Amino acid sequence: MQKILKDKVVFITGASSGLGADAARLFAKEGAIVILAARRMDRLTALAEEIHLAGGQAFAISLDMAEQSQIDEAVQTVLDHFGQIDVLFNNAGFGRLNWLEMLDPATDIDMQIAVNLTGMIHVTRTVLPAMLKRHSGTIINMSSIAGWIAAPLYSIYAATKFGIRGFTDALRREVAPFGVKVCGIFPGGAKTEFNQHTGSAPSKSVFKAFAFLNMTSEYVARRIVGLACRPRRTLILPWWYAPIIWFERTFPGLVDWLVKVAFVERLHHF
Repeated sequence: MQKILKDKVVFITGASSGLGADAARLFAKEGAIVILAARRMDRLTALAEEIHLAGGQAFAISLDMAEQSQIDEAVQTVLDHFGQIDVLFNNAGFGRLNWLEMLDPATDIDMQIAVNLTGMIHVTRTVLPAMLKRHSGTIINMSSIAGWIAAPLYSIYAATKFGIRGFTDALRREVAPFGVKVCGIFPGGAKTEFNQHTGSAPSKSVFKAFAFLNMTSEYVARRIVGLACRPRRTLILPWWYAPIIWFERTFPGLVDWLVKVAFVERLHHF
């Protein structure tokens, strides 16, 4: 693995915490030059220093995924300095958990779409020409199990993650003949800061009841690094979500009924 990633330039969005930060540490450990991109520069600077002290190479760069001008500037800065981006890990994203009518149009709906989906598309579009020119590169798009199974209270989040899945499949077929690989990763729950930013809906406690199923952030990060070394179309984590996805797609009416009886009717109070 080390020979594959040594001196490769890896651009990570949403690198200030969680899966992005853990993946950055592992990429650096394997010899990659890691570009840490996010809004929270204090965290990025601390992470870059941590990686440097461990013998790795990491550089922090400010990036607001909702600002096209910042995306253009960040990508161009990296290309000017390093000449290439070998791996793009589109990780930035957040979720808001609540009934649709309770979501704020600007901060919960528009911003979630802008960061999770639109921003990711713009970053990819900006990085892609340099990869196509070199006939080489790997793009890893962070989706979610919510990109296969749409849970109530996650309507906008699911919309963005379904969108990422469609975008990933289409782009993979578009660029595969030119040497660029596109991968989609679909993890279930992981122990990160994600749940701290999903809002304070009372029904959130139902999802917390399943926290014991969550994977560690480090485990998911290891699989991401493995995906960069050996690209594949789709990676579902953990593996046992695959038959659940099959069941949901084969018996959607039954799943709708189960969710209605066990969850929606019990918790929604008009």
